[in-house]
Amino acid sequence: MVIAVGKKAPDFTLVSHEGEEITLTEVLKNGPVALVFFPLAFSGICTGELCELRDNLQVFDDNRVQLFAVSVDSKFALKAWADQEEYKFNLLSDFWPHGEVSKAYDAFVEEAGIATRATVLIGKDGVVVESFETSPGEARNFAEYKAALEKL
Repeated sequence: MVIAVGKKAPDFTLVSHEGEEITLTEVLKNGPVALVFFPLAFSGICTGELCELRDNLQVFDDNRVQLFAVSVDSKFALKAWADQEEYKFNLLSDFWPHGEVSKAYDAFVEEAGIATRATVLIGKDGVVVESFETSPGEARNFAEYKAALEKL
């Protein structure tokens, strides 16, 4: 079960697909954050989900929410995928220590070594406002993002 609403979001520093270090406490200074954990770059369901986010990025912008997608892929794989799919938001590599941030958010499948399809919306104060996840092999419904953003 992904991190619960009302909990303080664990701080982290991860490298983006562009090679930039992203620290949660620093980006929260600019407003709320949506963390979208996903299993693997270039996989079918993940591509569909992130393309839907790409095509609806205005929903996050309108709510002044910064979007970050997180997987255990390397920054190099994430860069190639972001370039191919033209993602305009940061993809963060939870590659090493392997899945450390995903584990901190209770969004890691130990036996598979990948993140789950979990979403965590964090308020500017660093507290989890909403969190949800889907079963393995099941894509998230975009309506869940809209409902979560209404809670800000």
